[in-house]
Parts: sequence; C-alpha cells; structure tokens
Amino acid sequence: MADRPPLPPFTRETAAQKVQAAEGAWNTRDPQRVALAYSEDSVWRNRDTFVTGRAEIVEFLTAKWAREHEYALRKDLWAFDSNRIAVRFQYECRDADGQWWRSYGNELWEFDEHGLMTRREASINDLLIKEKDRRVFGTRPETERGDSFPLQ
Repeated sequence: MADRPPLPPFTRETAAQKVQAAEGAWNTRDPQRVALAYSEDSVWRNRDTFVTGRAEIVEFLTAKWAREHEYALRKDLWAFDSNRIAVRFQYECRDADGQWWRSYGNELWEFDEHGLMTRREASINDLLIKEKDRRVFGTRPETERGDSFPLQ
C-alpha cells in the first residue's frame, strides 16, 4: 500500500496541507481521484447517508456531482490532533433547475498510518442563494490558500 502524505501525526502545517489537498481533489469532481484518498474500508456519514468502502464512495460522489452543477468548494482547517483533523467548509452549486445553493458544513476526519482517511463524518446545511450572491468560483487561487471564509 502506498503512503498518501502528509502522514500523521499531524502538525499545523501538515494538517493544512492535507486540507488543501482534499479541497483541490474535490474541486476536480473526479470520483475516482477523490476516492484514492480514502482507505479501502473507509466509512462515511454524509448528512443522513452512510457509505462504506471506495466503491461506495465513487458511487456516492458520482451521483452527487451529477446533480450538483458547477460545484466549487472551500475547506478550512479548524483543529487537528495526532491522526485526526476537523474541517469547516462551504461549497456552492446549482441544481438542474438553475437554483444556486451554498452548503455549510463540518467534517471530522480520521487517518491511518499511511495517510488514508479511514473515517469521515460530515454535517451539512443548505442555503438557497441568488446567483449574484455567489462567492465560490472554481479552484481556489494559490494566493488565497489558507484564507478563511466568512461565516455567512
């Protein structure tokens, strides 16, 4: 099994690198690529959905991005300790009817010694927004990496 650096135990710097890598991967909207960051037996709770293993992760993400058009995500390191990271995030997307949404959430991550995520718990709330109120566009520019985003 290949390592997926940075590896635990995390420092503030390596935890921030892990968060940025996750943000970058999710913004590709490539389920196969994203799934490689998770262990073969990774378990998720995403809202009210429970997912186990890479195959289910790919299936979940494929369905997610089929309905969430122009998805763009920002993640922010909240806390870390040893092999765990807490993240807050916001993403925006539009649905098939053209309605824009901003989703706010928190994630708890746990990693194995190879740097693969073995557990992901995500709590997410959705807010209907107008297109003119969007603030998340595509991949985060390098000059904005590490910047926090507004609460509202």
